[in-house]
Amino acid sequence: MTEKVEKCKDFLLNRGYRKNRNFRKADVTAETRDLSEEERIFIRFERAANDEKPIFYESDDFGFNRYNTFLPEIEAREMLGNVTVDYETFLSGGLNGLKKAICGRLPDADDEAKRFYELALRYLQVCSDLVRKWRDGAEKAGRERLAAALAVVPESGATTYYDALVAIKFLHYALRLDINNHLTLGRFDRYMLPYADESIRRGATMDELIEDTELFFIAMNYDADLYNGVQQGDNGQSLVLGGCDENGNDAFTYLSEIVLTASEELELIDPKINLRVNSSTPIGLYERATRLTRQGLGFPQYCNDDVVIKGLAALGYDLADARNYTVAACWEFIIPRCGADIPNIDKFVFPEIVRRVTLSCLKNCDTYASFENKVRVAIEKECDRIIDVCNNFVQPRGAFLSMLISPCIERGRFSTEGGAKYNNYGIHGVGLSNAADALEAIKKAVFEDKTVDKSELVAALETNFEGREDLRQTLLSLPKTGNNNEADDRLCFLMSAFSSYLNGKPNNRGGIFRAGTGSAMEYVLSAIGVGATADGRKAGGAFASSFSPAITTKLDGPLSVILSFTKPDMSKTINGGPLTMEMHNTVFRNDEGVKKVAMLVKAYIDRGGHQLQLNSVNRETLLDAQVHPENYPNLIVRVWGWSGYFVELDRIYQDHVISRTEFGV
Repeated sequence: MTEKVEKCKDFLLNRGYRKNRNFRKADVTAETRDLSEEERIFIRFERAANDEKPIFYESDDFGFNRYNTFLPEIEAREMLGNVTVDYETFLSGGLNGLKKAICGRLPDADDEAKRFYELALRYLQVCSDLVRKWRDGAEKAGRERLAAALAVVPESGATTYYDALVAIKFLHYALRLDINNHLTLGRFDRYMLPYADESIRRGATMDELIEDTELFFIAMNYDADLYNGVQQGDNGQSLVLGGCDENGNDAFTYLSEIVLTASEELELIDPKINLRVNSSTPIGLYERATRLTRQGLGFPQYCNDDVVIKGLAALGYDLADARNYTVAACWEFIIPRCGADIPNIDKFVFPEIVRRVTLSCLKNCDTYASFENKVRVAIEKECDRIIDVCNNFVQPRGAFLSMLISPCIERGRFSTEGGAKYNNYGIHGVGLSNAADALEAIKKAVFEDKTVDKSELVAALETNFEGREDLRQTLLSLPKTGNNNEADDRLCFLMSAFSSYLNGKPNNRGGIFRAGTGSAMEYVLSAIGVGATADGRKAGGAFASSFSPAITTKLDGPLSVILSFTKPDMSKTINGGPLTMEMHNTVFRNDEGVKKVAMLVKAYIDRGGHQLQLNSVNRETLLDAQVHPENYPNLIVRVWGWSGYFVELDRIYQDHVISRTEFGV
């Protein structure tokens, strides 16, 4: 890490950039109330851009830092998020390329297309004015390198690596002024490779590319706390490395390695790294990635090409697009450039469904098979309810974002109204392990061993085990998912019932629904409203995070967890949602530990796991951080699909991370 990078990093971690912001609020609701929604959204963007002023931090080569803490308020629905825009087209042609593409189609456009094109051109004009403001500011501030870059990009296409980075920084800055949040950096090492190659051809060294990458990553963190999310870190700034190209060839390059190096040296929460791997990935790459995990950042998150590409293709994605998949803000698998999927539009809360069937039907079931069938029927009914809700969902017309999603310009349509190639909806699967454990408890204790009476169990669940701690302990002692036992069969049943019914159902945007195993924040938020369940969980108790064992489960070890969670066919629940495992940080203290963790990751991938994230944690450190947060301002943990500063998390999420099982190897 160079002295310049260290200086920038110190400035970032000291939160000095927050002192430069204006806290004035603007409200344009009244003056825009009679306009169409897309016009109101544009006015907000125009006002936000006009109200911004250039701010330059010491040693910052990228600019485009937010001056105003708050964006102007209007009446409008939430914009589309969790997308990866067409960086390739933007970097090659810039704003002028977009203008040319639109103007070439405007004369022959129908009324709907003309409406989209004219609004898009107004956005591009504001963007040009914004660039000019920053270019003039850079010249006055003596930022010669940035000023020189802004004389070319983003108006025109980029040539060098640095110029391309500046163009991306502008694009994210501008899009977020339009409240387009949870924008990922996508397959960064793929679309940035030609620009790195050109810089090397012109004489740039690897060290210079690493420095620019590190400075860029720092710059992407400056305003991350202003973007919509639960906490800082939950802002969608993720990127993907490696994997295959559109022809199936390995795409891990020297630039992939540069990104890993930059992330390892910086130890920042953004951008979050996702590493695409497969059954042929050499153990050396796993060891390299594990050294990044050792930093305690909660990434890289691993994605299995063998499973993901197969699953996406089965859902109707073109093979070339499936091979080009990237990861949304957390873990959801999306298609860059041409996808406008909403991969987290709603959730399916499995423990609530199993509890509901238990209370209403268990007494009348003579066999476990009949009970399980009622659970299946209830799953299908809940899917129908969710489909109905989602198919009444309407998004606003976002012209700015639509310009950057193919083929919206060619079709002359907004991304939310048929402009994008893919328009699918993803449903999270919440509390899978808790629901599976509840089913296994009922199967074994009620129907097989007959140690628990049906009425007795129902009454205990209705009263939150009041006066029945003995029964609760009995339920807690029964087989649980994560220990490579019969409870895993219940997990397979739930996932199969869910995915086989939901996958492929049509939505209101010409796309389909797809099932997933993620939970996002719902492992806490949804759990609060769910009463006691037959796995021994008390009312309001947190569920497992995403595709993981319940937090109350006594686990045999990490291998048993991997064996359990690779039994389902994960290509059927391809919306995403990782197995999350916490490793005690002492595991990584020597090369032998690193190799063991790498082998564990490889075992998960080779056995057909779809997605995996690891935390390097120390419970004692986390507990001390709760008592003395001032001593741990930059302590990082993986929360669900994102990493955040531990002391800035809500207490309920801190407690959940602490309660998860820590593994050694």
